[in-house]
Amino acid sequence: MNITEEIRKQAIKNAYLHDGKADAKSVISKIMAEVPEARKNPKNIMDEVKNYVNIINSMKKEELIEIVNNEFPEFKVKEKKEEKHELPELPNAEHGVVMRMAPSPSGPLHIGHSRMAILNDEYVKRYGGDLILRIEDTNPGNIDIDAYDMIPEDLEWLGVNVTKTVIQTSRMDLYYKEAKKLIELGYMYIAEIDQKKFHELKLKSIALPDRSMDPEIHLERFDKMLNGEYREGEAVAVVKTDLNHPNPSVRDWIALRISYKRHPLTGDKYCVYPMMNFSVAIDDHYLGLTHVIRGMDHLVNTEKQRYIFNYNGWRVPYYYHYGIIKIPGSVLKTSIIKNGIKSGKYTGWDDIRLGTIRALKKRGYRPETFRRYWISSGMRETGATFSWEIFDSINRQIIDKEAMRFFFVNKPVLLDLHNDIIIESHARYHPDMDLGYRKYKIIENSKIYLNEDDLNSINVGDEFRLKDLCVVKRTENGIRYVDENSEKKLKIIHWCPENSFDFTVEKPDGSNDSGKLEPLALDYNGISQFERYGYVNIINGKGYFLHR
Repeated sequence: MNITEEIRKQAIKNAYLHDGKADAKSVISKIMAEVPEARKNPKNIMDEVKNYVNIINSMKKEELIEIVNNEFPEFKVKEKKEEKHELPELPNAEHGVVMRMAPSPSGPLHIGHSRMAILNDEYVKRYGGDLILRIEDTNPGNIDIDAYDMIPEDLEWLGVNVTKTVIQTSRMDLYYKEAKKLIELGYMYIAEIDQKKFHELKLKSIALPDRSMDPEIHLERFDKMLNGEYREGEAVAVVKTDLNHPNPSVRDWIALRISYKRHPLTGDKYCVYPMMNFSVAIDDHYLGLTHVIRGMDHLVNTEKQRYIFNYNGWRVPYYYHYGIIKIPGSVLKTSIIKNGIKSGKYTGWDDIRLGTIRALKKRGYRPETFRRYWISSGMRETGATFSWEIFDSINRQIIDKEAMRFFFVNKPVLLDLHNDIIIESHARYHPDMDLGYRKYKIIENSKIYLNEDDLNSINVGDEFRLKDLCVVKRTENGIRYVDENSEKKLKIIHWCPENSFDFTVEKPDGSNDSGKLEPLALDYNGISQFERYGYVNIINGKGYFLHR
């Protein structure tokens, strides 16, 4: 093999694959690895490579492409046909849609909510129209006042464009008005009965005595409910349905109930609150919903809500129910998180052990990752299990090109290098991007940090390479400098200079890794890749493990 021709070839290839600019160091490494004869006279090879790299880097991009087309067509990277993931079309959506997201303000959003938000947002972006954020806060005992702010913040970070926000407790008079109308029409009644007895009769398809009473009696009872003349559980408003329905939960279901719990937003203003199926049906009509997409777990709710639409003669929105996705390895339940925060187990809603949007943002996931994942998952009606492996892979593609590389030594051991000369380290901030070098000058007789497990994996007497620095030998007492430019193929491990600083990485399993982080990372903020460790989000001197 002609070495000069191979150098030219590898320099052209490196430049072509890296936007027209070749990197001499990468070309030298390639030549040394693949051309044994080159190792006999490394200095001359290095000079020749640098010369060719300078010539090629001075070319116009068009010249380089012409050379590749004529001489090295095999360098051309075959363009991957990007697999397009598209959501199915919605019927009757050509003239725009009105869609909604309807979280409860019991806390901020978690990763499961992001699916609902993004799918709705994608359709509104496709067809035009409105995306309504409806905060369903009619359960006064399960509300976190901060959620009214946290939910919109989470949606904004996800890139979801909310065009209108509705708070359900601002619409209580509407719910009362619609309830009275249904009572007058004979479709709703007030039941004065023990809840346990009510459910027993439903299971047997037996009508309550209250069911056949005159609507005037029920209007009086409803006023008594609104005036606080009943105790909790003494009276409920019930929607009449089919008492012989095969699903007992659809039979005569409760639409409004009494609660004297103080509401964090409205205080003691109300004591009668609509149940979800009643308020949702009323709102979906008056807000002009055209299409509703939600999980299969809402199929029964959809059936219940249709009764309200049919009794009023309203147009029913188009409903699409997607399969439930189980999300393993994440704490999502609001009550568990709240108790954990109160007890001090969790530091807050953004504790990285949680599956909240805030926690995943803190770890370093990008909003684009959520969108790509849920679009690729589509709207299948069958259930599935969330894949963290795929989710991490999507995120890695997004963050990798910007993630600076650093050395982090976990379980550090400080060792004498026993170097009798000054050594210089030139490690790239990124292997593929032109982001410069991390340069360190290691003076004579310096100390360095190595990982304890890395050190123990080397036998006494064996040589190994400190990445981008030099070759050392394992000794009985530690290590000893051997050579700066050895051509031997050796095990490579990373290291940190003596003036590295203490650094801790919090991990989502609750554990921490403590060690030394190289000095040039001291003022860095953002996602970085700790070599041979993983991606870490650094925020004001604290590290949060993202993924490998």
